[in-house]
Amino acid sequence: MGIRIYKRTSAGRRNSSVNDYAEITFKHENRRVKSLVEPKPKTGGRNHHGVTTSWWRGGGNKVMYRIVDFKRKVEGEGKVLEIQYDPNRSSHIALIEYKNGEKRYILAPLGLKAGAVVEAGEKVEPRVGNCMPLRSIPIGMEIHNIELTPGQGGKMVRTAGGVARLVGREDNWAVVQLPSGEIRQVHVSCRATLGQLGNLDHQNVTLGKAGRKRHLGRKPHVRGKAMNPIDHPLGGGEGRSNGGRHPCSPWGQLAKGGRTRNPRARSNRRILRRRISKSYGEVKLKRKW
Repeated sequence: MGIRIYKRTSAGRRNSSVNDYAEITFKHENRRVKSLVEPKPKTGGRNHHGVTTSWWRGGGNKVMYRIVDFKRKVEGEGKVLEIQYDPNRSSHIALIEYKNGEKRYILAPLGLKAGAVVEAGEKVEPRVGNCMPLRSIPIGMEIHNIELTPGQGGKMVRTAGGVARLVGREDNWAVVQLPSGEIRQVHVSCRATLGQLGNLDHQNVTLGKAGRKRHLGRKPHVRGKAMNPIDHPLGGGEGRSNGGRHPCSPWGQLAKGGRTRNPRARSNRRILRRRISKSYGEVKLKRKW
């Protein structure tokens, strides 16, 4: 696990780096299981009306979607055949084969290698890669792929290097500290997988040139003040104007300082401590001094 930095042989190679994929079992082979992949259609950021709803998306390499088992409903021991690269997510995936011959993809935690044995169930050994309800996990363990609703499948902490911590239990609720710093209650019947997700150096990779971004399906991000006034409230003006108003969306909604969470959401009462945003922390620091 590490970062490989290119030599500066050209402008495209300068300041460019790639992942060395040390965790991958077979680096130079695409050994996907046909029964666990399906075509991934491209939308270009458009909805069924052809209207752009997600800007600056389009193109990119054609990829096949790997069907990952986030629910871990197959109980019993399963052997890890190999660790594979998944082009649809930042973390790696592990191919599991159970005793009945069934194969599944799961998120690969840090330290899981080919030949290891993982298990899912109510009361299994607290080992990396094992999945169990929060009521059975020892306090203080690192977890990922956490369910929000029992049986729905893991929804939280699924990115590369992601890790949460079980800090306590009270009645039918477990207290979990998320990577953002937020502390919230999750029902003890919800399942989670032990360990920290691998591919920690994903965030340290530098693309180095625009072409690599286009290969990922991302088009150039156009600034609002570089547009015409018919396309954006910040557009237009004589020369290089600076917008003339606070940053906003193309429809005039302010981009800074607004709350994005619904104040009437039922899950608000399960949040014991909210994450501290960067802007809030800066304001608090200024007031202190």
